[in-house]
Amino acid sequence: MASNIPAPLPPSTANWHWKNKTVTPWAKQWFERELTTVRVAGEGTEEVGIERVVEVDGDVELGQRKSKVVLNWSGTASDGTAVSGKLTIPEVSHEVTLDGTSDYVYEWKLDTERSPAVDALFSLAKSRLPAALEEKFSAFPNAIINTHGRDLQVSAEPSRQGSPAPSSNAPSASKASDATLKKRADGSGAVKGAGKPVNTTRVTVEANFAASADDLFGILTDESRIPHWTRAPAKSKPEAGAEYSLFGGGVKGKYVSLSPPTEFVQTWALSSPTWPEGHVATLTTTLEQGSDSTKVTWALDGVPLGMEEEITRNIQGYYVHGLKSIGYVQLSVYVPPPQKKRIPVEPAPRQASALGFGASTCVAVGIAVLVAGAAFAFPYLYGRP
Repeated sequence: MASNIPAPLPPSTANWHWKNKTVTPWAKQWFERELTTVRVAGEGTEEVGIERVVEVDGDVELGQRKSKVVLNWSGTASDGTAVSGKLTIPEVSHEVTLDGTSDYVYEWKLDTERSPAVDALFSLAKSRLPAALEEKFSAFPNAIINTHGRDLQVSAEPSRQGSPAPSSNAPSASKASDATLKKRADGSGAVKGAGKPVNTTRVTVEANFAASADDLFGILTDESRIPHWTRAPAKSKPEAGAEYSLFGGGVKGKYVSLSPPTEFVQTWALSSPTWPEGHVATLTTTLEQGSDSTKVTWALDGVPLGMEEEITRNIQGYYVHGLKSIGYVQLSVYVPPPQKKRIPVEPAPRQASALGFGASTCVAVGIAVLVAGAAFAFPYLYGRP
């Protein structure tokens, strides 16, 4: 009997899809368990360490969000005095821990009454505890992945636990012929791949960032800067005809043309069993510099019909959200509401009186009554002796 179980996705495809997993409760327990083991000693009998994790404020996910950590520290001074205080670390994030884009900030507070011995221990804490804490923080990302990453990240190693990676003999997108790579899909229509023609359409995603077009052009094409927002190895030589690879090989293609800093065009193919074999789309990225922001438009021509929602979601998740994750602020553009059409109001018709007479009719009746009254009055007035 034929199996109805679909074939597992290859790692490059499975890891392209945007997925989140919240591990905040586990992360708080990890900090409480690991950071309280941190202790440092001075030159004499002084010793200081983290006594208790008071607060872990923020969300922790795979692809860690910025978090704030608050600690209680305590130690024993050279004269035997018990010393304690509080330590706040405003930002514990991937950018600081692994990328080294900035240094950790430590906000110290001393709760014990000051004395020479207490001040000496306080100085010891500030000089030696940070290095010991940063060693723990550097182990935190691996601890998250090892504990929670198996059901999100697909490994290409068959021996590793998790979703198995199937063997594939299909040619990669980069091995397609140059003639195929240069084909473009102009909006909706049919594009020939390695097999039968593919009915395609266009997907467009727009975003506004508080950055210059020149800066955004560089971070989208510079091989050394691309991994900052993709969180994966990249290959990119921004020259016409040069190959590129993003998201660990999940997306591949060639540069068709570049017009810094306003536009670059690439062939674009997704390594996925749902993507037609040998089929290549064309991604045109335009950057429109404004007075205080830049509008970036990703227009992907040649998307197979039925994949529009998936591709739109993933461009928003990986391209737009990737830039946002490293500090490129996305701006919302104000769109005024449509103007309402004014409908001329015609004056209401004059209402008739309760008897059905208009104003002019009433005036005529009044005059007639006066004339009749005068006619009856004349004989009496002139008939008197």
